[in-house]
Amino acid sequence: MSDRLCTVLLYSDDPEVRDRMRLAVGTRPAPGLEIEFVEASDYAECVRLVDDYEIHLLLLDGEATPGGGIGIARQIKDDREDAPPTCVVIARAADRWLAAYAEVDATLVHPLDPVTTGTTVAELLRRTPAAA
Repeated sequence: MSDRLCTVLLYSDDPEVRDRMRLAVGTRPAPGLEIEFVEASDYAECVRLVDDYEIHLLLLDGEATPGGGIGIARQIKDDREDAPPTCVVIARAADRWLAAYAEVDATLVHPLDPVTTGTTVAELLRRTPAAA
């Protein structure tokens, strides 16, 4: 049995944050899952990648500027019936209410814990049906 290959879109205006997100997820967050990453540094690029590729999960930086991950998550959920699951990384746990309003599927808090991050990503990907 081979691993399921999933594409995770990392969004942040800061390349160091995208690197930390990539390292926290890893390429194999759980048995049976292999991750490939695509990256976006602004809103337009994020939307283009969602339109052009089969993205299985959006991992968005809620602290990015000028377009934060929470706003991008809400916009993509509003615009697409087939929006991929979204996970937003926030700086303050108190911002979870805002993420819930944006219909985000999960939140993580900076600084990212690799165990929690990998577990959260794996759970979100396992809820999404595999492509035929």
